[in-house]
Amino acid sequence: MRRLVWVIALIAALVVGGWLYVSQSTLGRVYLPSGTGITAKQTCSLTFVSGLAPDRAADLYINPLLGGAGSLISVELDRDEARVTSSVLGLFFKQTAVYRDGIGCTLVHDFDAFDANASLPLANGPDPMSLDADWRDAQFDAEALNAALDQVFTDDGRNTLAALVIHDGHLVAERYAEGVNETTPLHGWSMTKSTAATFAGVLVQRGLLDIRAEGAIPALVEVGRPEITIDDMLRMSGGLDGFETNDGTDPNSEMLFTAPDMAHYAANRNVLHPPGEYWDYQSGNTILAGSAMETQMGETVVDEITTLRDWLFEPLGMNHSVLEPDQSGTLQWSSYMYASARDWARMGELYLNNGRVGEQQIIPPNWLSYVGTPTVTSDEQYGAGFWLNIPGLPSDTVVMRGFQQQWTFVIPSEDLIILRMGATLGSDGGAPDFARAVIAAKQEPAPMINTTDIEGEP
Repeated sequence: MRRLVWVIALIAALVVGGWLYVSQSTLGRVYLPSGTGITAKQTCSLTFVSGLAPDRAADLYINPLLGGAGSLISVELDRDEARVTSSVLGLFFKQTAVYRDGIGCTLVHDFDAFDANASLPLANGPDPMSLDADWRDAQFDAEALNAALDQVFTDDGRNTLAALVIHDGHLVAERYAEGVNETTPLHGWSMTKSTAATFAGVLVQRGLLDIRAEGAIPALVEVGRPEITIDDMLRMSGGLDGFETNDGTDPNSEMLFTAPDMAHYAANRNVLHPPGEYWDYQSGNTILAGSAMETQMGETVVDEITTLRDWLFEPLGMNHSVLEPDQSGTLQWSSYMYASARDWARMGELYLNNGRVGEQQIIPPNWLSYVGTPTVTSDEQYGAGFWLNIPGLPSDTVVMRGFQQQWTFVIPSEDLIILRMGATLGSDGGAPDFARAVIAAKQEPAPMINTTDIEGEP
């Protein structure tokens, strides 16, 4: 009996020791919580915001990221409570994401500090845009356009979910995967950073923001770094240590999936470079810029989202768009915007229209020049929230681009918006080739016939 007691004690000690070792290591502190966090968060958003079947959402967006770790992670989806809980082996590293109508899903680390009853429903009506076949046939080789769509939807693992083309304000090409349509909010990942840069323009136009003013980011002022500006952060040149590899062990993964207050997490990273001198792509920069903008947007998350809708989304007709917050109420300006393909394209169109919608100036007329000016040391690749200089495309192209190959090309010289969205790893999803093929499909429009010059016509 004594021997059995010792064996049980030894096993217990090994289990406890193993747990303590794992929980304090990068594996337990970041990797496994990131795995359960992304599973809970994405399952929640893709189910309740995008309306995808959970199994399909997992197969497309989640399981390819988890790899072998996916077999250890279980998921519990409660539709009545609108929440998803994920854990390792059903016991460890539990994470819960909660859906709120019109606000989206949030990873909740402390339910006592979270208002689960907040809501701001979307109108969720039909989208009025329609395909303009006459304009397409006058401006493009329709067969070539259709062939470009065929190619970007090739069934080779790229998982394209949506593709469309808008020319001079006319929808000329559009296609969706099964179960997705023109009102389905799709995850833009880092295309959300372009939303942040655009909304900064909204505040500048309203005279509410100086993007180059020191002391404008409260979270950085609190830690003694007032010299870092919103412009530095939109340009990824804040100089903070927050490297981003999206491998589940990097600071970005820790911030997204374990931090209840992402702006606080980002602000407390070490300083590596003086602001404005070194480009380093990291999502924490944009979250800090967004947190500063929120000082002009209201007191609560409902106030902030209302302002975002009133000042940007609704004037553009972006009525199927959700920007989700973290538990603290800070909107997740770097990665968590879900919007229909047409809504993403509408934001791009704002830049083709010199920042105007009808008679209303939404962003400054020169804001395209601002976001399209290359950032120092970015090798001409990045402006402010937009990517630049894609090979084979016009030099004035600016791009909203996100993880898993979300692409929206804004091409002023061609008056084109070209979009491709999906869930792709290991390739560019065919998006740049699609954009190049669309441009190649353009043709000189046929001359208009003046019927008054034809004999017999009135």
